[in-house]
Amino acid sequence: MSKSRGNGLDPLDLIDGITLDELVAKRTEDLMQPALAEGIEQATRRDYPDGIPSYGTDALRFTYCALATRASNIAFDVGRIEGYRNFCNKLWNATRFVLQTPEGEPLGTLAEAEYGLPDRWIRSQLQRMLEDVARAVEHYRFDLLANALYEFIWHEYCDWYIELAKPVLWDENTSEARLKGTRRTLLEVLETLLRALHPVMPFITETLWRKVAKLLEIPGETVMLQGFPESAPRLVDTEAEDEIQWLKGIVTAIRNIRGEQNIAPRRAIAML
Repeated sequence: MSKSRGNGLDPLDLIDGITLDELVAKRTEDLMQPALAEGIEQATRRDYPDGIPSYGTDALRFTYCALATRASNIAFDVGRIEGYRNFCNKLWNATRFVLQTPEGEPLGTLAEAEYGLPDRWIRSQLQRMLEDVARAVEHYRFDLLANALYEFIWHEYCDWYIELAKPVLWDENTSEARLKGTRRTLLEVLETLLRALHPVMPFITETLWRKVAKLLEIPGETVMLQGFPESAPRLVDTEAEDEIQWLKGIVTAIRNIRGEQNIAPRRAIAML
């Protein structure tokens, strides 16, 4: 980005949004080469016909971290910010689901909770992710930090674990101990994720952490003063990881076959 070329973007405009006319005016004022103004205006109107929408601070911070590679140049695209804004929405909606546990309802002690295969798996995967995060921070690879958090939160926690937890929560025949184990896992893993994500996305994590911490009865008014999460190798469960990996392979294969054969997702079919 260069001021003289008129192709720069003000971070505040990415956070708060800006209209097309305002963006054109900002890009064409005080140019070192005024003769370039017409070309800059045409390029701006072509690239941003509707101006720039509001993406928010957290999405922009996460984008900058994800792009902080060792390369001397980066290909900046506002589409990346939009994608990470969707990531913020994903995290918000996941937290809303997890917080459906009635406020004040006891979660039970660790001794009373029974952890099923999905619970053991996500706790195990969490430890491996935290190892990657610690390694990334140690080497100042904030792009690897952002990628590790993004992949785990979106794909492992939201796309798989929450979906595996729903039958346990909704089945009337689920034992009380198993129910407590799943609820504790949903909340405890989420609380850990919010602490790990906080330096990169400070605002949404602060808001969500306060609600999650309240249910877990964690003392403290802010996530800023909580300890950064560390991996606990004793929670790594290779057996659970292998079992869930097998299950994920089966589910993915079925989805692929449905897509290839144009079978509607809602249509029930026999499987051999």
